[in-house]
Amino acid sequence: MIHVISFIRVETPSCLQKNHFIYQEEQAMTTTQLESLTIKDIVTQDFQTAAIFEKHSLDFCCRGGKTVEEACRERGIAPEIIFAELMHVTPATSGGLSRFGQWDADFLIDYIVANHHKYVSKMIPVILAHTQKVASVHGERHPEVIRIASLFQGVAADLTQHMQKEELMLFPYIKHLLNAKRTGSVHQQPPFGSAQNPIRMMMQEHQKAGDELYEIRSLSNSYAPPEDACTTYRVSYGELQEFERDLHQHVHLENNILFPEAVRLEAQLNGQSQS
Repeated sequence: MIHVISFIRVETPSCLQKNHFIYQEEQAMTTTQLESLTIKDIVTQDFQTAAIFEKHSLDFCCRGGKTVEEACRERGIAPEIIFAELMHVTPATSGGLSRFGQWDADFLIDYIVANHHKYVSKMIPVILAHTQKVASVHGERHPEVIRIASLFQGVAADLTQHMQKEELMLFPYIKHLLNAKRTGSVHQQPPFGSAQNPIRMMMQEHQKAGDELYEIRSLSNSYAPPEDACTTYRVSYGELQEFERDLHQHVHLENNILFPEAVRLEAQLNGQSQS
């Protein structure tokens, strides 16, 4: 059963240190309450639920603004199945670490860069090599792997540039906003005008990468290699599956938690400067 848990933050000297929370209150969430929430809100409250949506190919990151019933209707899935599985989710036992929405924006940024950006940078050359090898060896019998290799090459190039833009432009500005709020200083207007401008671009790029990985999943029969697949073939499908799963969490943290918080921070600071 999904639980809504309240935490009191215990401040630490640096956002690089682990955030600590004191448990206050736990309340069980009912099916009726779940029905009124969007998928992204459910996952934001407890990321353990992401595995359920992953299993049923329900998007909780780029298209997470739908209710369970709406998403299930589009996929031809009985929503009762999803609600039943959600009600069996136990409260997270990670001391608040899976409740990303409770984190400060700067800590969340550091987490995204250290975990997801680093993972993407590490895996891109590995998966590129494997998918290209599979395409050259098995492409005649399985032409879909040629398309898969081409799609991933585009994803790799786009995500590499995408992460650079975030790390060099958007993320530093979000940290600047948070620092201005903490210190009471006046924040400087960025050359891109508003956080909403690069955020809009980042979300469009997230959608494109998600769509291309979804096509890879479809071409690969949900990452199920054929009987004659060699070891590299099987390994590449496993890598692609994990890469997509990681991207879903990565995009969820940015689209549904970090970016809305950045917009709120900027609006709050702009309101203070005008008053």
